Amino acid sequence: MTAIMADGTHHSFCRICEALCGLEVKVENNEIVSVHPDHEHVATRGFSCPKGLKQGQMYKSPDRLKWPMKRTGDKWARVSWDQALSEIGAKVKQLRGDHGPDSLAMYVGTAAGFGVLHPVFAQGFMTGLGSKSMYASATQDCSNKFAVAREVYGHPFTQPFPDLDNLECLIIVGANPVISKWSFLQVPNPGRTLQEMKERGAKVIVVDPRRTETAKLASQHLFIRPNTDVFFYLSFLSELERQGGVDRKKLEGKVEGLEAILGLARAWTPEKTAEVTHVPAEALRTLVATYRTAKGAALYSSTGVNMGTNGSLGFWLQEAINAVSGNLDKRGGTLVGRGVIDFPAFGKKNGVLVRNDRSRIGDFLSVNDAFPGGVLADEILTPGDKQVKALFVTGGNPLITMANSGRLKKAFSQLELLVTIDLFRNETGSLAHYVLPATTPLERPDLPFIFPLMLGLQKKPYMQATRALLEPTGEQRDEATIYLQLCKASGIGLFGSGLAQKMMEALLWVNSRFFREKGQQPSLPQELLLSGLLRITGQASYDSLLEQHPHGKLREHHEPDDFVGKRVLTESKKVKLDSPILMTQAQKLDADYERERGLAEEAEAHQQARGPDPQLVDAQHRRVRARSDQPLVHAP
Repeated sequence: MTAIMADGTHHSFCRICEALCGLEVKVENNEIVSVHPDHEHVATRGFSCPKGLKQGQMYKSPDRLKWPMKRTGDKWARVSWDQALSEIGAKVKQLRGDHGPDSLAMYVGTAAGFGVLHPVFAQGFMTGLGSKSMYASATQDCSNKFAVAREVYGHPFTQPFPDLDNLECLIIVGANPVISKWSFLQVPNPGRTLQEMKERGAKVIVVDPRRTETAKLASQHLFIRPNTDVFFYLSFLSELERQGGVDRKKLEGKVEGLEAILGLARAWTPEKTAEVTHVPAEALRTLVATYRTAKGAALYSSTGVNMGTNGSLGFWLQEAINAVSGNLDKRGGTLVGRGVIDFPAFGKKNGVLVRNDRSRIGDFLSVNDAFPGGVLADEILTPGDKQVKALFVTGGNPLITMANSGRLKKAFSQLELLVTIDLFRNETGSLAHYVLPATTPLERPDLPFIFPLMLGLQKKPYMQATRALLEPTGEQRDEATIYLQLCKASGIGLFGSGLAQKMMEALLWVNSRFFREKGQQPSLPQELLLSGLLRITGQASYDSLLEQHPHGKLREHHEPDDFVGKRVLTESKKVKLDSPILMTQAQKLDADYERERGLAEEAEAHQQARGPDPQLVDAQHRRVRARSDQPLVHAP
């Protein structure tokens, strides 16, 4: 039911990040001998980063968790799965009974998202508990995109992306895809992709405070003061209208709130915003003209914008610019992909990822059914109804990735139950009461994760399946099985369904008894579950993908004119540019502008008092001499 590959060279794909690079993996005696890029892969074309190629060494680390561990005081001891599950389940029952289901929380890390079954069963466990106390790494760096998409398009998982193969102008704001591998969108070998775009004549322009790896490859680089992106977008939209770049006739019946958002932007001229952004007015006008006159253009941003003071407003204005310029749902503009199912429509209909809950601390609206990770410490430390008493951490290490780690460490130390599920006992795990060992990506079968699978967020759409390449060398279990067993130990049903729980338990029993060798850990038939997903969505069978398409199978190309007027999920079925929440939030922009202007003036006065840095002056002179025909602000 879950086959392990024999010795030899096999084809799989990496699950460390969104790039999902195709891999050629040589296995001998249940060990990774070598990992190479798959040069025949239908999309990744023989590219992989050093992390992907060295992951086999990481998984062989002597620090790898091999069996459940329990902490008592400052002492750690190996325990059996039965003991760990029984004790965790008993504590969950006690806390749930004494303090209610919301006293039990979960933090979902990024690693959990790069598999198909892991996040599904983790959510199934929390839904079974009846708890809404979900926190996620996404709330630290990209929740603005999900929150805005819900307001503008009707569901958080509607995420337009640049049509990189056909656009003539790409403006990248606050992102470094050469290193990040292009957040949300699967773009293998982004450096090569950007170079190919330039070779066919496309202009790639980076707006960033730092000369990043991407900026070095770009056609042009505009420096901008950090945390002022929203003002850049405001003057861009203002100037776009002034230059006649808004086609009201084409937008009629497709968007609502056009005049409201244009009216918001009009006062923000390039001269005004230059005072805080330090992007010269004339440079911005030229940039707008380049964007406006291109046959296809797109603005794209990532964490540099997302994590700023006005990340949501900035992304909202970016999406508005792409829409009002006629580039949304356009060949060479931005497209909205199709997954194996229309997941946003499914989510909207069934209430998935669109809860309207608010956090106990701060009264924050949930995004993707998760509260901000930044309030987790306060939710643990602040007494009262729904105070968090227990935390499950899955595929993440919040003690390292979240801000104010000292306060978070204090909060974690106060928990009555802290459980981590991971490959290693990391910094967060060092404070846990129990650490449960999980399998690595190479020890489980899989399909591409939810963004490419369900949303079609791929530059080149394709499907691929992989078997487990290795058998665990200890007592590691896959996360889906762990959460199913935690449900049983806690006396709840998966997704709150007794029938679903019994069915999964039956599958676990059959697979573990009849299809696994003696001594192997119990496991759900993961290939069977993944195969069922493919059948339900009308895709090629799991076996045919493995046997006939080891390098991946191409899916239909992305098409323009496939979203606006057809798949927009707002109440009006139109792209909503005047969301009341966002329009209200925009009222604070004047005050934010004055604050940024004050900070800019203080920085300039401080610099003048210090005098010029000889090293910086010399470096600038050398750069100007090397590029004497280009202004420094435009230096590529």
